[in-house]
Amino acid sequence: MKILHTADIHLDSPLRSLALRDAELRETVMAASRKAFSRLVEVALSEQVSAVLIAGDLFDGRERSARTGAYLAGELDRLRAAGVKVFYIKGNHDAENPITGSLDLPDNVHVFDARGGKVQLTGEVWVHGVSFAQKHAPDSLLPRFQPPVAGAVNIAMLHSSLAGAEGHDVYAPCRVADLCAMGFDYWALGHIHKRQVHSEAPWVVMPGIPQGRDIGEAGPKSASLLTIEHGTITVEEVPTSVVEFRHSTLDISGTEDDDALRKLLHGHLSDLRQSIFAPTGVVRLTLTGQSKRYWQILRDRDVWTEQLGDMMRAAGDLWLDKLVLDIAPHEIDATNTAKTSDAISELSATMQAISSEPGFISIAREEVSAVLQDLPPALRARLMPDEAARDALTQELAQGGVNRVLALMKGVENT
Repeated sequence: MKILHTADIHLDSPLRSLALRDAELRETVMAASRKAFSRLVEVALSEQVSAVLIAGDLFDGRERSARTGAYLAGELDRLRAAGVKVFYIKGNHDAENPITGSLDLPDNVHVFDARGGKVQLTGEVWVHGVSFAQKHAPDSLLPRFQPPVAGAVNIAMLHSSLAGAEGHDVYAPCRVADLCAMGFDYWALGHIHKRQVHSEAPWVVMPGIPQGRDIGEAGPKSASLLTIEHGTITVEEVPTSVVEFRHSTLDISGTEDDDALRKLLHGHLSDLRQSIFAPTGVVRLTLTGQSKRYWQILRDRDVWTEQLGDMMRAAGDLWLDKLVLDIAPHEIDATNTAKTSDAISELSATMQAISSEPGFISIAREEVSAVLQDLPPALRARLMPDEAARDALTQELAQGGVNRVLALMKGVENT
């Protein structure tokens, strides 16, 4: 018998990426959560699983539409036609989503309620689960589980932050040791978006999100395929993401000219494309090292950004999320900094002094705040959650302006 375990699908979640400025990519990225769920269904059908476990957060908060409900019902009906049962517990996002209370799901879907319960999948396997009744679950849900069925394989479904994880609110807290002590053979967890196998005896598995939503959820995403044979469970990781976000770093030290840099970039992107198994890759590329072309690269940042975009598409459905320049002048150039023209040196000192003056900082803060006010509230909250973040952004922009002016001048001087 095979069973597919997934969680945190976040259907129609609004993916956030700098790459959304590319109109060609936008449609692919915005449809990624649905396509990933369809891929899960394809895996279930091809592997001829007996059941699919959805351990919470099938939906995304209060995001809702009739199209979402129609799409989901159609995919679940494909599983019903193949005789695949679906077991679903509501997580914190589902508990606040209006769709989950009114959607008429196919009869192959069993939704566990907040009181908890168990369902016999076969004579050998029982599935237990507890849903969230409300968005917040500050207390452990373990007392709501019924005891395992003796002589059977018992699978328990729980949406939980466990003992806590960075970037995730605390929900239904418990310890892995508590789970292991309850006598279940497999804990099908959800909530934490990073895959982790906490234990193998018994199995305690957080499958992670099946589709990353932005560069903060970079890397390949997957689900867990269980095989039950003679009462023993084995677990296999299966890929699910259709768009993979990726951080990548390239040391450009030693490149003598632009042609050498382009050659290095082409080779790096070719290797990167082969390492990304998803159909589409979105990359945040950081260039490091010391370069003789330091000032020219800073001066021509926009040109390099455009060139990289073209190189990535030529490498095979790769897209640039952002180009990060963490490079330094070549040591010879750094030694000879004092030999630059008096005008540039004087301008550099003046701009640095101005950028640290209280009056300038106050005006810059107001300018930054005014620009941020025009952004959507959710994006504004991410960029400026508090005054410290606003001040840091102001300083970063001011220093970036200084560097930009110097690059325009030194880039010409050193050509």
